[in-house]
Amino acid sequence: MLSAERGAARNTLAAYRADLTDYAAEATRQGTRVEAADSQFARSYIAGLAAQGLSARTQARRVSALRQFHRFLLQEAVREDDPTLLLESPRLPRNLPKNLAETQVEALLAAASAHPGRTGRLARAALEILYATGLRVSELLSLPRTALVGKAEVLVIRGKGGRERVVPLSAAAKEAAAAFLADAPAGRYLFPGRDARSPMTRQGFALLLKQIALEAGLDPALVSPHVLRHAFASHLLAHGADLRSVQLLLGHADIATTQIYTHVLDERLRQVVTEHHPLASSPRAPQFTRRTP
Repeated sequence: MLSAERGAARNTLAAYRADLTDYAAEATRQGTRVEAADSQFARSYIAGLAAQGLSARTQARRVSALRQFHRFLLQEAVREDDPTLLLESPRLPRNLPKNLAETQVEALLAAASAHPGRTGRLARAALEILYATGLRVSELLSLPRTALVGKAEVLVIRGKGGRERVVPLSAAAKEAAAAFLADAPAGRYLFPGRDARSPMTRQGFALLLKQIALEAGLDPALVSPHVLRHAFASHLLAHGADLRSVQLLLGHADIATTQIYTHVLDERLRQVVTEHHPLASSPRAPQFTRRTP
């Protein structure tokens, strides 16, 4: 159902498979069938996760997996009730995403440009596309070679849940991609792996990005494809983009997911008041307190 009807990504399917396999194994140990588990068993299972020291985020994902599994059984008339209906999910801290300053992104792009050979051209093209579009790394690496052939002005992306969105390409991204493709071997993917029939792996790209970060004088621990996605969103909002547009560009199903980036608006408002309020140096000037998402 997750694959055929919802178009869930491969990583999502793997995570749900692992979660439900663990749930079924515990049911077997308790002498029950997983499809017949009651609410008491579901609660004790989740409580056991906390006792094992699993993080609140992992526990919350397990709760989500169980809810969807039992909802599916209910919809398919396998059983007549949902034992997870009152199951509570642990509260998750809303940590602000890691971010990069605009100068740090510029340093990364400069380092990629200075990196020699085809690897440098690949890094430059990938970074320009990531920063211009806010793609997830899986979306970037699955781009077909034909996506940037000719005078392509936009990318059509199939994201999570099979949802399609259109993102514009910057001139710099198109130029960097063209330079990379000029001497790239023929293949299906824009960024092929060692085997040209397959895309570059996430691990391989992450290692390349860490190397470019070192050459840019940045802490590699602070740089990842997802951090560039955060930078894309935060910098757009800081320069006046509206939240709804950023939601569409990122491919978020719920605008609440996008709202975590509004912390940059607080900083922007504070700066506007500091620079333009006639009594900015006075204690009577309006004060802004950063909101906790």
